[in-house]
Amino acid sequence: MCDSVFVLNLQEHPHRRFNPLTGEWVLVSPHRTKRPWQGQMEKSALERQPEYDPACYLCPGNPRAGGARNPNYTSTFVFDNDFPALMPDTPDEVTEQDGLLVARGERGICRVVCFSPRHDLTVAQMSVRDLRKVVDVWEEQYRELSAVPWIRSVQIFENRGASMGASNPHPHCQIWANENIPNELHREQNSLSAYQWTHGKCLLCEYAKLEQSAGTRIVAENESFLVVVPFWAVWPFETLLLSKRHLTAMDELDDRERDDLAAILKQLTSGYDRLFEVPFPYTMGFHQRPSDGEPHPEWHFHAHYYPPLLRSATVRKFLVGYEMLATPQRDITPENAAARLREVIPLSAFV
Repeated sequence: MCDSVFVLNLQEHPHRRFNPLTGEWVLVSPHRTKRPWQGQMEKSALERQPEYDPACYLCPGNPRAGGARNPNYTSTFVFDNDFPALMPDTPDEVTEQDGLLVARGERGICRVVCFSPRHDLTVAQMSVRDLRKVVDVWEEQYRELSAVPWIRSVQIFENRGASMGASNPHPHCQIWANENIPNELHREQNSLSAYQWTHGKCLLCEYAKLEQSAGTRIVAENESFLVVVPFWAVWPFETLLLSKRHLTAMDELDDRERDDLAAILKQLTSGYDRLFEVPFPYTMGFHQRPSDGEPHPEWHFHAHYYPPLLRSATVRKFLVGYEMLATPQRDITPENAAARLREVIPLSAFV
């Protein structure tokens, strides 16, 4: 419990709100409306960005919207988000009315990781050597934030493109470390634990074996990682990245696996760009064991890629109508999507 003498302000403090119909929580960050936005104002995806943008608050040496000035960094750069969705000093207070209007303070730590000092690059355009440095930073941040006593989950994610909510085209990602396990990880936790309890095996290890045996949904692979369009995919060109060795989190990656992770990230994003002939917008994120001090042998390190584009650079796919109100529906099969991605995925990350 967080010692506090002041009451939770639902208009100012980050908090979770309970949905009594679904039994799930939604994170509310009211103060985020103050953050700067450069998403819809960015240039067309087909236009080349400059190597350095004097107006970009992530470029080296530039002032950020919060007042701090970036150092003249030459590789990766990590800083606490100036407009965080979660804050470490949020009061641990509860508001409740008849068990229907329930809100609880939610503490957290939010950071930004700049992948490169160059404003004009994407993951697909970066070298494997430089992406390896990003992988190392991710591992360091996961380890550091997981060691905070009250943190239970560390979510590393990248939004690429204005249509996916990226507020700045500079190559970067975010890390949100939560006091409580978010909905998606909680659902996966339940499924992974149930499978482990029933079968005595890892769900994703067994699933990877099935995909390797079938081959029809594999997009790319190397010695350490496998990328598939999952059998149950919702988004048209959604992919699932799996470690071949049973790992619970990225802090267990060995040196070769870190290199292979960097390589396959470049391969996959390069394939997306080739398929749609634009810097491809997507949301991606790593899912790994909760940071609650437990070993969680049921967990298997993986990442999700969720792209919105359907058939071209202008046809977008969002969850609407029946999909939003009843069940997700898709027209392109996972097998067809995988085949189209395989055609454009480079055989080597160095292409």
